[in-house]
Amino acid sequence: PHLAALVLARGGSKGIPLKNIKLLAGVPLIGWVLRAAIDAGVFHSVWVSTDHDEIEKVAKQFGAQVHRRSPEVSQDSSTSLEAITEFLNYHHEVDIVGNIQATSPCLHPSDLIKVVDLIQKEGFDSVFSVVRRHQFRWSEVKKGENKMTEPQNLNPAKRYRRQDWPGELYENGSFYFAKRHLIEKGYLQGGKMAYYEMRAEHSVDIDIDIDWPIAEQRVLSFGYFGKEPLKEVKLLVCSIDGCLTNGRIYVTEDHKEMVSYDYRDIVGIDLLKKRGIQVRVISDRDCSKTLSAMQLGCVAKVSVTNKLQILKDWQEDMGLSWKEVAYLGNEESDVECLKQAGMSGVPADACAAAQKAAGYICKSRGGCGAVREFAEHIFLLLEKVNSARKQ
Repeated sequence: PHLAALVLARGGSKGIPLKNIKLLAGVPLIGWVLRAAIDAGVFHSVWVSTDHDEIEKVAKQFGAQVHRRSPEVSQDSSTSLEAITEFLNYHHEVDIVGNIQATSPCLHPSDLIKVVDLIQKEGFDSVFSVVRRHQFRWSEVKKGENKMTEPQNLNPAKRYRRQDWPGELYENGSFYFAKRHLIEKGYLQGGKMAYYEMRAEHSVDIDIDIDWPIAEQRVLSFGYFGKEPLKEVKLLVCSIDGCLTNGRIYVTEDHKEMVSYDYRDIVGIDLLKKRGIQVRVISDRDCSKTLSAMQLGCVAKVSVTNKLQILKDWQEDMGLSWKEVAYLGNEESDVECLKQAGMSGVPADACAAAQKAAGYICKSRGGCGAVREFAEHIFLLLEKVNSARKQ
């Protein structure tokens, strides 16, 4: 049977505008679940259903196919079931739909693989995700009602200790898998049903703005970053023009060039060095005098015609794997380096090709703190590496 992953991502989010492609820990929100779905390797196709051009562009960037949904199922009042049904009407080859929520960025491929086994090997018609919670519930008393609240799942005279109570299962909205015949009858849950219990730390849902900073920290700690395990970064290579500087060149009347840079980026470079990470800089043009004036204390290569070759030479000379190399670039000449490096980033104003190739998109523009921000991102991921080693 044809099993399709389907992410619903319309452009009209009310809580957070264009929430589905807003950057979360440097990656568009929808990118986290698309990466997990594609790397799981169990889907015959991976789709995004959207009504928005920018969401379509990001979906294709992460390797998904796009179904352009109709205005009729793109309203605030439209349900997920309506959008999924429309998708099936256009894709008769699909037998099973795995509806994955874009707002669950801590989803891992291993979860999806186990769910598919429940359907394909154990014969379940529908499977949905749940999380275990240890929360005591009480009945609601509406304003003006003359009555007392009542306990719903506890005896107040004998409250459970957490370790003595298994808790309760709640839908966490991360995914809903269902066979076509159920969906065509108007159900996402039905037939022979099963739940899949996700780990609490992987159960993250983003609905409103205040969820965002919490979700970023959770993703950095528990998110899925790719098939290969993270390694400790030992070299950062940074493009000078457009990353360390804003790319502007000021020319005086006596033909001298001047550029500006942000002191925060210099601090970022110093912090990287203190952590034992070598920092080297690279440029397409001859900016030797500028580098001399900045006094970075970094190995530099200027007037470069092939940045990737220089990067390979440095990587081999230092005896590093690509997973130990980070690269910050912003132009088309940086694209191959961004693809090759184990950790890659671009400033917010990088060209489209560079943004597409990068693993992290800074909130800061080039020459305005992007290097410092990327350094902080490296530090956070190194914490994840160290934590994994301890475990």
